[in-house]
Amino acid sequence: MSQTAEQYQTALIALLQNFDVSCPDLREKVLALVPAWDLLRNLGTATIPRGIARSARDRILYYFRQYPQTIISNREIMVVSGISDGPRRIRELRVEFGWPVLNGITAKEMQAAGDLEIEDGFPDCSDMTPNDYIMIDTAQDRDSAHRWNVAKTIRNCPGGAKAHILAFLKENVGIPVSGEELRYVAKGATEWARRARELRTEDGWLVCTHWSGRPDLRSGLYVLESDRQLPVHDRKIDDFVRRAVLVRDSHACKKCGWTHEQWNPSDPRHLELHHIAHHVSGGTNEADNLKTLCNVCHDQEHKL
Repeated sequence: MSQTAEQYQTALIALLQNFDVSCPDLREKVLALVPAWDLLRNLGTATIPRGIARSARDRILYYFRQYPQTIISNREIMVVSGISDGPRRIRELRVEFGWPVLNGITAKEMQAAGDLEIEDGFPDCSDMTPNDYIMIDTAQDRDSAHRWNVAKTIRNCPGGAKAHILAFLKENVGIPVSGEELRYVAKGATEWARRARELRTEDGWLVCTHWSGRPDLRSGLYVLESDRQLPVHDRKIDDFVRRAVLVRDSHACKKCGWTHEQWNPSDPRHLELHHIAHHVSGGTNEADNLKTLCNVCHDQEHKL
């Protein structure tokens, strides 16, 4: 029968009070502290009752879900889990069970690329370390295991980071994927988040995030809305301008009124930006020369 946190605490205090600091034998002191180490570990795991979470992985998950959108250090994970290989268990939670946990490197690179912003309570990730983590949402993605298998296949194919990211997004058109998945498929390339952004801002692929056209997405996710590349004259619109136009137009088509709230599998429309004075004719990429259209209305506009 397991002891309570209070019992572990009492035993630990008694052991430390009786510890002989002045003992001349080093090994004797070390051996005397081994039970203290075990008690401290047991005390940490007992902070989460076994009735709530029995395994180390379950305790880690429970802790993350108590503090979403909070930067959690690996030292905290070691305390509540009672194990030293917390990163392995966190990867299992992410890859096998679909829990949206970012590590410090991924979150930091996403913020630097402009795909994570300090807004609506989301913390500043610029100082996160590889030993820090953040759960971006408490919703589980049960299809993630299949996507990770697809990512593994693409990761091992020839090509650079951007090509791998695009290939993975094309395999998941319309399906939100995490920054961790994109970073993995790009083989951890330092500039992976910038490459994902370039697909949108330079190459004309509709790769959207919470901050660039899809406010309904939670932070940390990307979605390729359509397997169609925008024509050259509609590319290279600055993300800041793109977001400003979409907000101004209430994220709705200015011609038919379509919004993402009306999306369904039989009508896979999405929103694009249209140049009022055509870009090929000298029209600018400024907000006052742009308006929001769904792709159907956009195509019709260019046929006129």
